Amino acid sequence: MTISTTDDSAAGATAALLDEGNLVFSSSNGAVLWQSFDYPTDTVLPGMPLPMNPRKGYAEPLVSWMGPEDPSIGDFSIGVGGDISTGFQFSIWRRSSLAWRSTPWNGNTISTSFMLSDNYTVIITKTIINSGDIFMTYGISDGSLPMNARMSYTGRYEFNIWNSSAVAWTVLFAYPDAACDHHASCGPFGYCDAEAAVPTCKCPNGFEPHGRTPPSDSGGCARKMSLGCGGEDEFVTLQDMKTPAMPVVVTNRSIDGCPAECLNNCSCTAYAYSMTRCMLWFGDLDGMERYSSNGENLYFRLASSPAARKRMDVAKILPPVVASALVLAAAGICIVWIYKLRAKRRSKDALMKAILGYSRAPNVLGDENVELPFVKFRDIAAATDNFSEDNMLGKGGFGKVYRGTLGQNLEVAIKRLSQASGQGVEEFRNEVVLIAKLQHRNLVRLLGCCVHGDEKLLIYEYLPNKSLDSVIFYAANKNILDWPIRFKIIKGISRGLLYLHQDSRLTIIHRDLKTSNILLDADMSPKISDFGMARIFGGDQQEANINRVVGTYGYMSPEYAMDGAFSVNSDIYSFGVMVLEIISGLKISLTHYSGFPNLLAYAWSLWKDGKAMDLVDSCLATSCSLAEALRCIQIGLLCVQDNPDSRALMSSLVTMLENETTPLSVPKQPTYFSYWGAQGVGENTSSSQNNMSLSTKLEGR
Repeated sequence: MTISTTDDSAAGATAALLDEGNLVFSSSNGAVLWQSFDYPTDTVLPGMPLPMNPRKGYAEPLVSWMGPEDPSIGDFSIGVGGDISTGFQFSIWRRSSLAWRSTPWNGNTISTSFMLSDNYTVIITKTIINSGDIFMTYGISDGSLPMNARMSYTGRYEFNIWNSSAVAWTVLFAYPDAACDHHASCGPFGYCDAEAAVPTCKCPNGFEPHGRTPPSDSGGCARKMSLGCGGEDEFVTLQDMKTPAMPVVVTNRSIDGCPAECLNNCSCTAYAYSMTRCMLWFGDLDGMERYSSNGENLYFRLASSPAARKRMDVAKILPPVVASALVLAAAGICIVWIYKLRAKRRSKDALMKAILGYSRAPNVLGDENVELPFVKFRDIAAATDNFSEDNMLGKGGFGKVYRGTLGQNLEVAIKRLSQASGQGVEEFRNEVVLIAKLQHRNLVRLLGCCVHGDEKLLIYEYLPNKSLDSVIFYAANKNILDWPIRFKIIKGISRGLLYLHQDSRLTIIHRDLKTSNILLDADMSPKISDFGMARIFGGDQQEANINRVVGTYGYMSPEYAMDGAFSVNSDIYSFGVMVLEIISGLKISLTHYSGFPNLLAYAWSLWKDGKAMDLVDSCLATSCSLAEALRCIQIGLLCVQDNPDSRALMSSLVTMLENETTPLSVPKQPTYFSYWGAQGVGENTSSSQNNMSLSTKLEGR
């Protein structure tokens, strides 16, 4: 339509309702005079920018309706508050009271995809305008159903999708999404554990429910011991936390200077250090929440133990006159200390030699000194909050893996071998020797180890994106792996195997390659892990036979599963199974595909009928390269050939993956194995045949 105006510059202005829902008034020369996206009410549409202005410190809020049929101004609003130093946060207010807030935005560029259903994706992005203004916006993938985000009159910020069957909007997810997710619902010093099976209010270590009531009663938590004032206090760590509101930001402090800054102030109760920011909190803390990721480490200040305090008090009151006596005694103490240190080193060397079995074990790397730090058990217990279930990353037949922090900021994964796992000194030796000496970007890095009584622990680098199987086999996670990332993972695994098979000084056979033993770092690069079952070939050795088959059934090659014969070709077979799993997003057992005993049979059937692209994971439709996917499927089938000699070596496979002009041979139909037994997830079983013990791990598929 045309708008008449007395302003000559705006003569001939027009109004247009664009496809994305933006009502735009434009002048005759195309300049935008006014647009509805600049003046949001209660709803945000895809593509609509939300300003986060560092100069103003807030964004224009969305304000709810008064009721479902009453569009007048309601009680609830959501906006962006904070500043650059403390981090912007989305906050929901009920009039003047804070009802909910997000984790702080730390200034990193956001570009994240969330898969909400089989055909629906939300993409959240952040754009920086040249003037310094910051805008956040979200969009939806092509072909998705209509969507909006709305500040509801009920007090929740809801993401809604159009349900054509019900002819209504359906809530996909909303904030706050749990009872204890509301601001300060857990009371002072209580925090909402959103990672629990049922979100629950909890108390940090060193605190207990106030008045013996659960912290969910808003009574909060109280200290077990009152704080001192000075350097005698210590800190306990809570990981992945939504930190409390209103921190005091101290500039020009290092990561080591931040806790010292807190200890120097008797009123400081917690600190956090992130993105070069030292943030301090004073008095009671509330509004905290734990997530699986994207949070920050929060360090609570705790009183030191009574014994430690007593020692410090005694040290303070010691008369200065004893200083001369201490000086005289120092020489004798130094002699004793040096003697004990040498004895301890001899003991540690003997322990390492006993564990690694250099003098007796076959196929060792040689009489080399493995320069791997021994970490004290008490330091590991402190790093994991005494092996708290909250810090457990995963578990299996070998034992459990915990997340921990050594020192102030070194995040590690700690593998605690179970006494019932059957992995004893030899498996421990394998892990220490192999990973400590084999350094490659696609192998997990071992940082240290610990032997304490019956305890055997291995300390690895922490990889934030966990294992490959935890991503590709679950609809809620698999969308983060588009085709370029999956292709990068396949090539990374192949390079790691090439190093093990050919480029390291001796030939290493992993023997337990599977998606759960492929870990992903922050850049989604793969790292091969778990070398407890690995074997080393020396000289011209090409193959070996054993009476006890170990590994995970389904990934085992036929010659290994049936005859106990293993070689580099056994790992290549396992690699082929993983390639087909990565492409399809399906597990090897494939129990839900009627008529096919496993993934190999299904993949072969599609490839034989010229329908190989039907194997590709449906969520890769928009990102998949047809040529690369078909090439990978054919390579996967070539790796799982029955005859070990028909499988290409890793050097050839790497060339096939890196160079699309390298010709590929035609695969033959692979053998299909049926699964023995159906005894549940992660249950270890064994059977005997011709005096050969077959130990398998049947995975829930």
